[in-house]
Amino acid sequence: MYNIKTLNKISPIGMDKFGANYTCGDEVENPDAIILRSFNMHDMDIPKSVKAVARAGAGVNNIPLEKCSEAGIVVFNTPGANANAVKELVIAGLLMSSRKITDGIKWANTLQSEGDNVAKAVEKGKSQFVGPEVMGKKLGVIGLGAIGVMVCNAAQGLGMDVVGYDPYISVDAAWGLSRAVHKATSMKEIFEQCDYITIHVPLNDETKDTVNTETIATMKDGVRILNFARGGLVNSEAIIKAVNEGKVSCYVTDFPDKNMINKENIIAIPHLGASTPESEDNCAVMAVNELKEYLENGNIINSVNFPSCSMERSTGVRICIIHKNIPNMIGQISKYFADKNVNIENMMNKGRGDYAYTIVDVDHDMGNDTIDFDGVISTRIIK
Repeated sequence: MYNIKTLNKISPIGMDKFGANYTCGDEVENPDAIILRSFNMHDMDIPKSVKAVARAGAGVNNIPLEKCSEAGIVVFNTPGANANAVKELVIAGLLMSSRKITDGIKWANTLQSEGDNVAKAVEKGKSQFVGPEVMGKKLGVIGLGAIGVMVCNAAQGLGMDVVGYDPYISVDAAWGLSRAVHKATSMKEIFEQCDYITIHVPLNDETKDTVNTETIATMKDGVRILNFARGGLVNSEAIIKAVNEGKVSCYVTDFPDKNMINKENIIAIPHLGASTPESEDNCAVMAVNELKEYLENGNIINSVNFPSCSMERSTGVRICIIHKNIPNMIGQISKYFADKNVNIENMMNKGRGDYAYTIVDVDHDMGNDTIDFDGVISTRIIK
């Protein structure tokens, strides 16, 4: 039996995947794993029983990754599960940035007092909301992960000239990208050439303030910028100043701050990117499957702090070892089993940064012996 603690309401379609061998709920004690969405874990005392945390979504800024890594807690996310939901909202934002749709709707809602003259008032006033079509315009997409690729392909289908930039594009993403999408060699190329720019990269020290005063200065006058990834990717003061000065015609963001509310030519969306029932279901199912695979078989899929490491079960006893990524660990692990007169039937080791993970299938039950020497963070026996 496994205990799963929920820190947010998780789609029942996902939770039902746990099955009869799992006890789940927000009051569960001594949990083996935690599943959550947006709950902030940074100030939380994580129970020592926790072996894994799964975020039903892509971003993990609400999870203390280093603290989890040091404790041997594997953190999972669900990349791609909400990609279509975000893509659809990006396309909506793209169209809204051009056609002044939101301003027009606000204005139309002020015409109630016109009575039977509403139609005439609409015809007279609609010219103030004229905006360009997107067809034939150049869109720059920074970041070609699951969402970025889908945005590229959808925009190309709208007749846009699409340019993508991602020096770390995966093989799977490259296969999914339309041949009609051009490849930029630098972000500078995107900034200088594109009429519309949308950014789809994770927020970290390297990407923070990707759009700032200096980069905006290199852009075309009247550029339209979309941010449905993370607020910190676009410097707030710089973008507001650029909008006020007319350098940026429109800024659309799913991550507004207090200074962006009710500002002309800034469309503030209340973080709706993944707010669809389909997305919530997809994320929950993926997160549950990741936890089950790890708890039941020791396999790591889509972890953000430990390496991906999966191996078919070859025996009835599997030992999973989380350890520091330092020399001679594999030798010491092998020697440990040899000294116990235990034969290793199959073995896999993967490293990622300061940490590594080793799966060992052995030929017979070792009881509850655990591996304990310098560099080992935790061991787990799965029978």
